[in-house]
Amino acid sequence: MSFAELNLIPALLKGITECGYTTPTPIQSKAIPEALAGRDILASAQTGTGKTAAFMLPALQLLSEPAPKRRGAPRVLVLTPTRELAGQILDATRTFGRYINPRFALLLGGMPYRDQFKDLQASPDLVVGTPGRLVDHLQRGSLDLSRLEILVLDEADRMLDMGFKEDLEKIIAGAPANRQTLFFTATLDRTMADLAGRMLRQPVRIDIAGSKMTLETIEQRLHVTDNRQHKEKLLQHLVSSPDINQAIIFSATKRDTDTLARALTAQGHRAAALHGDMNQNARNRTLRDLRRGKIKLLVATDVAARGIDVTTISHVFNFDLPMFAEDYVHRIGRTGRAGATGTAISFASAAETAALRRIERYIGQSLPQQVVPGFEPTRPLDTRPARSGRAPVRSGRPQKTGEWKGRGEARVKQDFPPKKRTERSAPVIEYRTRRSSAPTGR
Repeated sequence: MSFAELNLIPALLKGITECGYTTPTPIQSKAIPEALAGRDILASAQTGTGKTAAFMLPALQLLSEPAPKRRGAPRVLVLTPTRELAGQILDATRTFGRYINPRFALLLGGMPYRDQFKDLQASPDLVVGTPGRLVDHLQRGSLDLSRLEILVLDEADRMLDMGFKEDLEKIIAGAPANRQTLFFTATLDRTMADLAGRMLRQPVRIDIAGSKMTLETIEQRLHVTDNRQHKEKLLQHLVSSPDINQAIIFSATKRDTDTLARALTAQGHRAAALHGDMNQNARNRTLRDLRRGKIKLLVATDVAARGIDVTTISHVFNFDLPMFAEDYVHRIGRTGRAGATGTAISFASAAETAALRRIERYIGQSLPQQVVPGFEPTRPLDTRPARSGRAPVRSGRPQKTGEWKGRGEARVKQDFPPKKRTERSAPVIEYRTRRSSAPTGR
């Protein structure tokens, strides 16, 4: 299938062709026709599957049709959890919509209000933003959702993880009931299904592969370590390899991120830190230097786990394992993009055994252990199997009493319990797509 077969207008096809794209990814080939038909969509797709174009191309086609303008009242609103991902979406808007040239506004926390007020006064067609700042503008009256035609939630699961549920509820309440909603998530547990059920009307259900899709082109390794000092020495040895083009090193805390970046810089590496305490200008400058190749080693918290699309990243290091298993998939998805191969190296001490088990259950495989001569661990991990009778957790999170359990597509049909149904929820049309070729990273 080609993009020309998706009923996109010539102006969009011209922009797509100039980007060098010829064949849509599975999520694009399934979602774009349904979105163009005006259907609500509930899509499960991992990072690197091309979902940004899957919702932006239909949105841009809508915006190509003339409509009355009003200050602060967009026709399309895209919600995203992080500023980095919002910037990536805006880049896609400029790229694909270069011959449509829609007016847009970027509403992000940590940025000056003055420029945002100015952009909203210019009657934007499209608004991209993070939930907290969008709610702030709603309460100030500078943002009006009364003429909204398409509402997009990108990385909806991540927004819930970051505590934006209340903000999402306020935005949904301010949007017209007859809007079209495009709901994209990497995971679909009971909380996500409840939110989707209240937002969507007779949604088309699209499930593009699963959590393993982003792992196909990525070599995964595990190194057992004794303590932090052991991790630091091993990392210093591994990042000196000539095989590394660029790498992201994930650390658990902002403080450790700064400390590790300074240590690597002192060792002669072109390293920098990226975390949520940095102001937006500093974060933008760091990402710009990464894309230009001025930074070889980026030490980051999970703020960088989603939304960074740099095809030259050859390696990802999990200096600290993530708390949530699905974040492991998003972290290592920063490499192996656009059809390239990548390497993901994780460190784990005895204290991180439980986190490692959650990750291995979630991805359905054990991480192969490797030992570097001279850096052998003295404290092996507890390799005993998990206690029998314990059901795997779909989301990879630690269990709570009464929490929903179970894996596999058969359980997905329970995502819309009758007691939770409203007039916006209804039986869904399901697409199931088998794992396909390596993701393109679009």
